[in-house]
Amino acid sequence: MLDRFSNWLMELFNVPVHSFPAFGPAQMLDILIVAALLYVVMRWIRRTQAWVLLRGLAMVLVVAAIASVFDLITVWWILDNAISMGLVVVVILFQPELRKALEQLGRGQYLIQLTEESEQPVHTSAHTADEIIKATRVLSKSLTGALIVIENEVDISEHERRGIPLDAQLSVQLLLNIFEKNAPLHDGAVVVRNNRVSSASCILPLTAESLDSSLGTRHRAAIGISEVSDARVVVVSEETGTISLVIDGKITRNIEEKQMRDMLIWGAPAKSRFSIFKKKKKR
Repeated sequence: MLDRFSNWLMELFNVPVHSFPAFGPAQMLDILIVAALLYVVMRWIRRTQAWVLLRGLAMVLVVAAIASVFDLITVWWILDNAISMGLVVVVILFQPELRKALEQLGRGQYLIQLTEESEQPVHTSAHTADEIIKATRVLSKSLTGALIVIENEVDISEHERRGIPLDAQLSVQLLLNIFEKNAPLHDGAVVVRNNRVSSASCILPLTAESLDSSLGTRHRAAIGISEVSDARVVVVSEETGTISLVIDGKITRNIEEKQMRDMLIWGAPAKSRFSIFKKKKKR
């Protein structure tokens, strides 16, 4: 049974069953190239939601192993045919991420990144959380709608590029001016990266989930971006002034300020489901 599973894996990855090539300079170069490619792919995965693909692939392989050991013929047949179409499905589902990766490769950015230190995301500071809370408090009282996205580890620049770049210091006054009802940047979302307002008037993807009729487009956009990233999203309803916080596709309405402050700070609550390949903290 295990032999059949191992043979299937070798056929899947096109590896000969009995292949022991001689080791020399060419093989060393081959290993170095593969290692470099794996390094680039891992760095790309760390900043995208492509980790879901890896987890799904791992689960498929586990189920395939179980089907092989216990002779689950039907399950084996389904998995065998599903995996054969896997590459096409991956290209369709991750077309935006693959396109972005190829664009960066074409510009030579990945080659530069191989010799540079990986940029680590900056934790959301307590000051940033307090400024956002103060601004949403004022916006709530005046029934002014707002949508604030705090980026964490997963890169959301694909959506950010659709807005107006600012790169400004975050403050209560800036947020109030952006979301002023007659202001040109009122529509859309504000993206906060590294404790700064990176851009405004950004268009976000809407969730396909069925929501309560009292939730409008802002809430749909907040849930949508949280479904494809680990961002924390603050929403102020224009109709009711209700302040909500969205994380991992789950919305908390009428959230208390203390609770929102704790959840806005990067890393507080428990680790997000998108946080992978984290470095261990130094003692």
